[in-house]
Formats: sequence, structure tokens, C-alpha cells
Amino acid sequence: MISIKNTLLIILILGVQQAWSQDEEQTYKKRVLETTEVDFLTSYYSQDGDNAAVTGGKGTEELTDVTGTIIVSIPLNDDDVLTIDAGVSAYTSASSSNVDPFDKGEADPFVASSGASQSDTWVNLTGTYSHSSDDRNDLWSAKFSVSSEYDYFSLGFGGSYTKLFNEKNTEISVNGNVYLDNWTTIYPFELRPFGEGGVGFFRPDEITGNTNYNPSFSELDKTNRNSYSLGLGLSQILHKNVQGLISFDVINQQGLLSTPFQRVYFSDVADSFIDNFQLADDIEQLPDGRLKFAVGGRLNWYLNEIVSLRTYYRYYFDDWGINSHTASLEASVKLSDKFTLYPSYRFYNQSAADYFAPYESHLSTEEFYTSDYDLSEYSANQYGLGVSYTDIFTKMHISKFGLKSIDLKFYQYDRDTSFSSSIITAGVKFVMD
Repeated sequence: MISIKNTLLIILILGVQQAWSQDEEQTYKKRVLETTEVDFLTSYYSQDGDNAAVTGGKGTEELTDVTGTIIVSIPLNDDDVLTIDAGVSAYTSASSSNVDPFDKGEADPFVASSGASQSDTWVNLTGTYSHSSDDRNDLWSAKFSVSSEYDYFSLGFGGSYTKLFNEKNTEISVNGNVYLDNWTTIYPFELRPFGEGGVGFFRPDEITGNTNYNPSFSELDKTNRNSYSLGLGLSQILHKNVQGLISFDVINQQGLLSTPFQRVYFSDVADSFIDNFQLADDIEQLPDGRLKFAVGGRLNWYLNEIVSLRTYYRYYFDDWGINSHTASLEASVKLSDKFTLYPSYRFYNQSAADYFAPYESHLSTEEFYTSDYDLSEYSANQYGLGVSYTDIFTKMHISKFGLKSIDLKFYQYDRDTSFSSSIITAGVKFVMD
């Protein structure tokens, strides 16, 4: 028979052993992020077309943009990560330069002017804090962002929650974001005297066509725009080689949803010109509310050790009358242990917004109107090719940082409204030793 003394000794040993095991589990718990990671991203974007919204749906859409971004992810402890994302984007635009087409030389919607609106710089700073539970089945995150450019300022707040269960085979997520934006209203140059209560246009002796240029223009009474979004997602491992995801998103926007410097020309108003440039009849006018919905699905298929496929489909609709379909396919082709190739294709089709009409097709009696071809009916195709270099052992070093990966991608985008664009992106990831 075991004595009381021996029983107490066994209980003590088992208790110490359990505490030791728990302490050992906590000591060797896998960190969410092992060490600080730094990403350097850059891109060059170029576009052109013949339907500039700044000049009422007719004119050059030429634009170039160069972007640089740095993302730093810092592990605060085993469970928490702080990510700081800072970016700068500088562009030159022949289209937006024609906000004031009369500053120099002969005015023409297909020729860039040299005014202040020809170029601009956008800056952004985003901070994200994320926390994972001990069993890594719960993930919380919160973020704050601020961005600014010449005529625009934005504050953003957001957060997300992700839950994994069913032995991590199932994942549900919810995220929400709020953006509080404010415009500095910049109007087409020829409309400014009328909006300010002036006595007339600044160069009346140079007007041809309808020389009695007198637009019924009034300044906008709102300069803010608030956006609220909510997203839901469900991911499921369907097979050892197949993973599926469905998502639902809703966005509610309120405030100034039109762009103050985008012109509109009416078919029932006689045309007025200076040089080859038609003077605006009004600016774009759109409702002060918009509700957007999107339902999407992804299916990722691991074929073998060399090839994986990623498919995606999304259906979108809003209360402005736009319905759209997006479908894409990307393949991951492993060329070696370190190099992977990413060919891709994306198709997009949308119907026109209720308030869209081409150049000089609107009537002055309408309440809302725009000639922005982003709101028109169109179809588009995008072709992409990327290559990635990955070294999990980070053999190459710069000071205390080891090179983990390099990514290069190229995309060509064409739509059937004469618009086309291309973008080259590059990314380099370093980890701290």
C-alpha cells in the first residue's frame, strides 16, 4: 500500500513535471515573426488614351507615375507585430495639366500644358499592429493611415479579426475600414471667375464660336468624402492540394464623390473655344452617396511540385447602375529551388453608370452628369509576367540584413475605349540577422 507521504511525493513530482512542460511549451512557442523584415518596393506606371475626363471625355490621358515604398515589420514579442508602411508617388500628367490649358502656348485637349497641375506628389504613411493568440487560431489587427497630395488629404482607420478552427483547415475573417477624405476644390480655369462671382471670363476677346460664354456654374458646397467598408471572408482547405475562399464586401461612400476639375459639355449649349480648346459648360456632377457590393471567390490548386494555379472571380454592383465581372488566372511555375515564374491573365467587363455619357452627349437639364470613361461601359484585358528569386538561407548580406527575396513583375492593360497602360514593379525583401 502506498503511504500518504509517498502519495504526496508523487503528486508533487507530477505537478512540477506539468509546470515544467507548460514552461517549456511557452519558452519554445513559435514566434509569429522571427525577426525584423524590410521590404523595398518600387514601380513605374505609364498610360495613354483619348478620353480624358479633365477635358470632358475628349483629349489625351497620358500620365506617368513613379512610386517608392518601404515596409518595415517589427516583432514586438512572440505574438505581436508592428508594421510601418511609408510610400511616395510622383506623377506627371498631360491630362490633369489641362485643368489650366491657357497658361502657355496654344490650348489643345490633346496637348499638355505646363501649369501647376501637370505634376503632383502623393505621400502615405500606414501603421498596423497585429496580435496572435498563443495557439495561433485568433488574429487581431488595427491600423491607422494618413495620405496627402496637392488637392487631397485622407485619414484612415481600420481593423480585422481572423479565426482558424477545424485543425486550421477553416478560416473566417472580418475587416472594417473608415476613410475620412477632404478635397481642396480646384476647378477648370475658365469657370473660376463665374464661381467666385466675377464679372466674366478673363479672355473674352479670344473666344470663338459662341462668343457669349456664360456657363451656369456654381461652386460645390461639399469638400469632404467619407468611406466605410466591411468585408467578410471564409477560407477552407477542400483537399490536400486545393484551397477555396469566398468573400463579401460592402462599401458606403458619402460626400463629394465627383472630381471638381473634370469638365462636362452639353449637346444643347453652343460651343465656345479659345484656340483649339472648348470651354467647359459645367463640371462633373454626381450624387453625394454611393453603395457598392462585391462577391468573390478564389480557388488555389497545387498541381505538383512545379506548377500551382490561382483562380479568382468577382461580381460587383452598385446603386449608380454599374455591374461588373472580374476573372483572373495566375500560374506559379517553379523553375528551381530559388526561381519561380508567374504568368497571369485578368479579364474585366462593366456596364456604364446611369450618369455617364460621352463627350457632348449630356443635356443641361440633367441633374447628374459625367464623361469620365472609368464609369463607361467597357471590357479590358490584362496580361502579366513575374519572376521571383527566394533564398530562405539569406546568404547575401548588406550590413546586418540578409537578402530573402527579389520580385519583378510586368503588366500590360488594354481596354476597348482606346485606353492602355503598363506597369513594372520591383520588390526586395531583407531580414535582420
